[in-house]
Amino acid sequence: MKTAVYAGTFDPLTLGHQDIIERASELFDRLIIAIAASPAKRPLLSLQERVDLAKEVLQAHPQIEVCGFSGLLIDLMQEQEARFIVRGVRSGADVDYELPLAQLNRQLAGVETLFLAPTPSKSFIAASYVREVASLGGDISALVSPKVAQVIHKKYNAANPIASQSNL
Repeated sequence: MKTAVYAGTFDPLTLGHQDIIERASELFDRLIIAIAASPAKRPLLSLQERVDLAKEVLQAHPQIEVCGFSGLLIDLMQEQEARFIVRGVRSGADVDYELPLAQLNRQLAGVETLFLAPTPSKSFIAASYVREVASLGGDISALVSPKVAQVIHKKYNAANPIASQSNL
């Protein structure tokens, strides 16, 4: 069984992430979406919220599993008996960042990294853009699934009750 891991913070899970996930799931028998705790990034959503959202959004794909993790990705991969890492790359800057990591992971653990370019219509979507637009009360429905949009808007409205009252 060929198992791959697609790891990230997924704060939040975007349609760009989903594009990579759905396409990668066709290449492997088992795809694990490994959601990193990433406390240094100070995520908007807790690890549990991100895991729960991903499970809900991806539930129609039985070969996809979702888990949270902290620590080294290669440790998780050894636990899960995964030999492949999936990474989405949107630009040359992403490749410049990802390539040395792929080489390091290959050296340390003998794992291969598969780079997937997003579908062009989703190549501009970044979780940071989603958070920025949502924080300013903008429409994120073209960037994330309806469930993710609902949770993100609720999170920002709870953080800023005056703004949420003015939108009524």
